[in-house]
Amino acid sequence: MRFTLSRGSLEAAVQTRGGELVSLRRGGTEYIWGGNPAFWSGQNPILFPIVGSLKNGRVDIGAQTCEMSRHGFARNLDFIPVEQDGFSVTLELRESGETLAHYPFPFSLRVRHRLLEDGFSTAFTVENTGGTPLPFCIGAHTAFRCPLLDGERFEDYHLVFNRRENAPTLLLTPEGLILGEAAEPMLCGGALSLNYEIFRRLDTVIFRQLQSDSVSLLHRKTGRGVKMDFSQFPMIAFWTKPGAPFLCLEPWQGCAAFDHETGRFQDKPFAVTLAPGETKTLAYSVTLLSGV
Repeated sequence: MRFTLSRGSLEAAVQTRGGELVSLRRGGTEYIWGGNPAFWSGQNPILFPIVGSLKNGRVDIGAQTCEMSRHGFARNLDFIPVEQDGFSVTLELRESGETLAHYPFPFSLRVRHRLLEDGFSTAFTVENTGGTPLPFCIGAHTAFRCPLLDGERFEDYHLVFNRRENAPTLLLTPEGLILGEAAEPMLCGGALSLNYEIFRRLDTVIFRQLQSDSVSLLHRKTGRGVKMDFSQFPMIAFWTKPGAPFLCLEPWQGCAAFDHETGRFQDKPFAVTLAPGETKTLAYSVTLLSGV
């Protein structure tokens, strides 16, 4: 099922499969990657109840060892619509026999996509509907078209943070685990130039606990692009396939397993644990920037 949202000159599309916002248009410009499988069929998946890869594909939760593939199962399941108006739609995912086989908890995950005057916001609300503590991680994986316009190049764009930074990127193993004792200098100042070689070499650029709480993906000359507020998330990551015309901006609460992890879910960096009946909401927003 697909929903259309509109507000002023903005129009968005949200699908129940994966609970994703899969289109955002203003005028004749589409901002969300279309999901071409020649590069990557994804568009804007929700990462839940894990972010990234588990060590050996497994994690210990209490007395159980659970198996999950990279980024969890929410992105592959159908959400149910629970609220809708012209500007927003709220979708919900609850436990099922399929989820309980990998993640033995009752839960409610609601995602609300809402059009703003100049962009959109996405809010994740996780509720522990069971009787035992509920550990989880959650994140977004929003793919923006880059470049936006014909005649532009990926290398014409850069990432601009709202504060000066001196931050390394975490490094990944070939299996997608984070090397706990390794990092590489990456962000010095307020901007990071884009080129495919970075992603060919590192796969993903990952920062944790930056001073900044927003980042803009901008064309260097025109200033056109998008700005993401990730202030409620402790991590932000960036990913593309070399040669692909998109860049994913990914606010994370949690991350892939570190290579030296204990293997217990509750020990994962930035994992959240909810008491029975407790809820937690995390949101990010995107503003469209017209430039000069």
